[in-house]
Amino acid sequence: MRVHVVSDVHGNAEALARACVGADALIVLGDLLDFVDYHDHGSGIMGAVFGAEKVAEFAKYRRGPRTPESIAFVRGMWAQLGADAAAVVREAIRDQYKKLFTAMTVPTYATPGNVDAPDLWPEFASDGVHILDGQTTDIGGLKAAFVGGALMSDDVVLRSNGVWKPYLRYERDFATAVDGLPDDVDLVCTHVPPAAPELTYDVVARRPELGSPSLLGLIRRARPRWSVFGHVHQPLARRMRIGRTECVNVGHFQRTGTPYVLRF
Repeated sequence: MRVHVVSDVHGNAEALARACVGADALIVLGDLLDFVDYHDHGSGIMGAVFGAEKVAEFAKYRRGPRTPESIAFVRGMWAQLGADAAAVVREAIRDQYKKLFTAMTVPTYATPGNVDAPDLWPEFASDGVHILDGQTTDIGGLKAAFVGGALMSDDVVLRSNGVWKPYLRYERDFATAVDGLPDDVDLVCTHVPPAAPELTYDVVARRPELGSPSLLGLIRRARPRWSVFGHVHQPLARRMRIGRTECVNVGHFQRTGTPYVLRF
């Protein structure tokens, strides 16, 4: 069986459609949405809503320190949309999801990332798209487990701006989902990596992302054949073995357009 695995699609529906060619099944590890496109400021949800010029300025502030000026600029962007801000963004999200889910033309097994609105997925998923988060399923005779979302520090309080809320979880909540998985899994599918420094450090951002200690514990305990994930766009190591488990960052699909291939 040939299974194509992608993560961090970020709006690249054309490449997602190509990733289905020649595959018996597709695994999607989240971040379907292109919310802020730092490579093409006119693309993405913010590009569609605010235009390239505004997004370019927003990107400049995001690359720098958090200052009163940057905070005021971002708040001003949302304020200019008025009371309709949430509806405008929601419609732009739906426009992207319609294209992305239409591109999934083979049996698909998907879990959301932090740049996703999981509550909208059932609107667009066809009968051939299986949405999984904290569940297992059979894929070609393998028992595959899925846990979605990304992590936030325990000292962070996630406040909604009333317009957009990323899918972030505390490790304790992520661990509850992981601990509910059986120990006889063959394939573990998550958006975030296990908490191994080689897999969590982003060499371009020059900082580690949060990896999951509970996921690392599952890998050591259950010893699945594979652990596949994304989230870290430019990792120090794209793959490593933890015991008998091959741990693979399947890549920043928006930029590479190339799926990772599992054969079994």
